Amino acid sequence: MRLLFLGDIVGNAGREAVVSMVPDLRYELGLDYVVANGENCSGGKGLTPKHADELLDCGIDVITGGNHTFQHRDLYPYLESTPAVLRPHNYPAGAPGTGIAEVGNLVVLNLIGRVFMPADYEDPFRAADDALKNIPSNRFVLVDVHAEATSEKQAMGWHLDGRVTAVVGTHTHVPTADSRVLPGGTAFCSDAGMCGARDSIIGDEVQAVLRRFLTQMPTRLAPATGPAILNGLLIEADDTKKRATSIVRCDRMGPQ
Repeated sequence: MRLLFLGDIVGNAGREAVVSMVPDLRYELGLDYVVANGENCSGGKGLTPKHADELLDCGIDVITGGNHTFQHRDLYPYLESTPAVLRPHNYPAGAPGTGIAEVGNLVVLNLIGRVFMPADYEDPFRAADDALKNIPSNRFVLVDVHAEATSEKQAMGWHLDGRVTAVVGTHTHVPTADSRVLPGGTAFCSDAGMCGARDSIIGDEVQAVLRRFLTQMPTRLAPATGPAILNGLLIEADDTKKRATSIVRCDRMGPQ
């Protein structure tokens, strides 16, 4: 099994690059599945149904979410009707949508961390344990942990080692250099990075971000424009054991 996981898609630059490149990447890399985090896809925060449809139509199998998932209210009913678009599984009961998707023999579980995050969520570790009780053992399982703290994401990797195919982190938009297969056969990386404007600060306009840091005044942060970079992780797994055999970075420049 060959799976490409794409880091947080940020704004028009990231979305347009992903939509234009994923069809070719599926062919070039011989991919079985493509999963991407889309919680910053629409205007830099959240996801709209229109943009979700664009991502699914280009060849992305599952779109994961995070702390900005519910930015746009028109997504709420869409989440209920579109099982391939996720919000974190450990949101409190009553939140629209689901945090688990199944496509083919792949199950995607979306979690959100609690350390340094702005809202109170259910315990992601126990939520993962409960979710795995209902997932058949003959499935590949990919877990997207949308979290701020690398320690929390690494802890999740070790917590699930040997029980899932891969644990990948999102949210910080900066790729980490700790991609590896853990001893139990679970591929891990603290943060996949982002798909967004190359000349930016985590996808946002440079001058706006600098102005906020320098003045400490409220500043509207808009997604940057220009050439995009795609940060991804290519994961291979054994078809019989459903455990990872490799995880390598797959970073590409978008159309110039």
